[in-house]
Amino acid sequence: MKTQNKSQSKSKVPKDGLFPEIIRNDYQGSRKLLNKKAVISGGDSGIGQAVAVHFAREGADVVIVYKESDDDAKETQKLVEKEGRKCLLIKGDLTRKAFRNKCLDKVKEAWKNIDILVNNAGIHTSKNSLEKISDEQIQKTFDTNIISMISFTRNFLSLMGKGGRIICTTSVTAYRGSNHLIDYAATKGAVLSFIRSLADNLAEKKILVNGIAPGPIWTPLVKEAFDDLSTFGKDTPLKRAGQPSEVAPAYVFLASKDADYITGEVIHINGGDFVGG
Repeated sequence: MKTQNKSQSKSKVPKDGLFPEIIRNDYQGSRKLLNKKAVISGGDSGIGQAVAVHFAREGADVVIVYKESDDDAKETQKLVEKEGRKCLLIKGDLTRKAFRNKCLDKVKEAWKNIDILVNNAGIHTSKNSLEKISDEQIQKTFDTNIISMISFTRNFLSLMGKGGRIICTTSVTAYRGSNHLIDYAATKGAVLSFIRSLADNLAEKKILVNGIAPGPIWTPLVKEAFDDLSTFGKDTPLKRAGQPSEVAPAYVFLASKDADYITGEVIHINGGDFVGG
């Protein structure tokens, strides 16, 4: 496989001037996912983009499902293809049933089956009081973060067999809450319960379901959601926010044979923010 030297995405820049690091220059792929087929929702930027590039460096082909940013999606495709792997882009709104069905049809036509499904698409809007959260915001957050995830996963189970992996992105807020992301934290708590419930449900079929719970990570979603990022991540024991490149290897682990005896679990990547569960 080709070696990827580009480790930063310049499409979105945190206000401290640092580029989000997508993959470390010294990250060595070891064919952990050779010839695997992965579908990644929200794979055009941030953590999703980093997962796509890490999967590619480990030998996987990927489908990127994204909503809006063609520039970010094409950059992700470029990074994946530089690793010598294939990348199919599918643009649309996952909250729409017709689009979810379209994704299934396109992947089925291209690949027939898949090995890995990464549910990473999500949104949040910061509001410092419950009174400021509209019904419209609540509905949109739940539709995007958990309702469409359940439906999307149900659709793709038809393409997944024994040994399949489903990895869902939850959040540290599912465990400790958030006073300014109340509806978002509630959806991430629902994602956590979905992970545990589906893992038990699919265990007999030998399909493993796990999750990642990131803490403060430099992503475009963070930049767009908050006006002041000067203290972002500074309240963690490590006193800084994390990079997408520090999160994505955990997805590689859960997608690989190294995690054959793990299901219904969540890996916490949060700079030392101790949480239960």
